[in-house]
Amino acid sequence: MNHELDFPAGIWEAFAKGRPPVRCSAGYLIYLQDTEATCFYFLKSGKVKSFIQSEDGMERVLNLYHAGSLFGEASFFDELPRVSSAVAVVPCEIVPIDRELVAQEFAKNPELALSMVKYLARTVRLLSGQVDQMAFRPARWRVANYLLTLAGRDGTVSCTQEDIAAAVSASRVTVSRVLGEFAQRGWVELGYRTIRLKNPKALLDLP
Repeated sequence: MNHELDFPAGIWEAFAKGRPPVRCSAGYLIYLQDTEATCFYFLKSGKVKSFIQSEDGMERVLNLYHAGSLFGEASFFDELPRVSSAVAVVPCEIVPIDRELVAQEFAKNPELALSMVKYLARTVRLLSGQVDQMAFRPARWRVANYLLTLAGRDGTVSCTQEDIAAAVSASRVTVSRVLGEFAQRGWVELGYRTIRLKNPKALLDLP
């Protein structure tokens, strides 16, 4: 499941309290791969996609972020160039978080700092799992795991079959076949650019 789901709801809102958000239209590029990370972001509303792009223009989706999420934090904390890009999928409100703000909030609330460490560790675990699945797992498992990872609290994933194919290193035809099977079994419900998980346990139990 999404690696944020067991964090208390609203835990990151301290970063945004009293600070005006930046409004972004759909398609707005928030940051670019290989650039300096002077801040990370709290997503107040909307949806953001992070992705990596190869030199020949191939794109792979890494994550979809929903309201209440943080994104762009890894490169901010390790002070190295960004490893991915981020773009607004729908109109968004985001709050930039710089080093001064981080220091202020951590000083006021040490528990927030501990939660951030846990969040960063969870991100590393998630990425390690993605490496494992790309190398060793069949397409059905990779698609199921991707859906479970990105599902919101309501069990909905907003993405296209092309997004899934790029993320799990499979062809669109393979993804379409797998999703059709999942829908036939009653595990998911397919909509326009959305997939609703009806039986997450069945997806989780796939060998």
